[in-house]
Amino acid sequence: MIPVTLQMVGNATLLDLRKTAFLSSRRTSSAAALKCHEWALDVRNSAQCVITGAQSALEKHVFTLLLAGSQPLILVLARALWQEIPAYLRPAIGSGRLLAISPIASTATRVTQESALARNRYIIREANEIVFGSLDESGSLASLLREFPALPYRILSPV
Repeated sequence: MIPVTLQMVGNATLLDLRKTAFLSSRRTSSAAALKCHEWALDVRNSAQCVITGAQSALEKHVFTLLLAGSQPLILVLARALWQEIPAYLRPAIGSGRLLAISPIASTATRVTQESALARNRYIIREANEIVFGSLDESGSLASLLREFPALPYRILSPV
């Protein structure tokens, strides 16, 4: 893959913080959704910086809950940044608690399997620890996790 310059908008100093990645397999359960909801409510008003892609349904739900809180957030896209920042993100960007990043080529307008993998790899590289909402042992996240054997992680709900 060709190296890409990071595109970003928001508070770049959030990259200097200790970061917890939140990732989840697409396959999940209602029990996983409940555990992730509780986890998000526990951390959303803490100082814990969460980095996520908000791609799967569970990741989107958790990101929405965290966005309503006060802790720092880093959103990593699997496509180029928006031409215009979505209205629902502007308050968090304006207050300095959100950074949106794209490690993908600025010409990529759609999420592909390759760009999603690159995004997830970037998230894991940046994280100090990972929380998996759900983890499908036969999925791409489990394969990716094996590339980072020393990184601490926990699984809220196995699939």
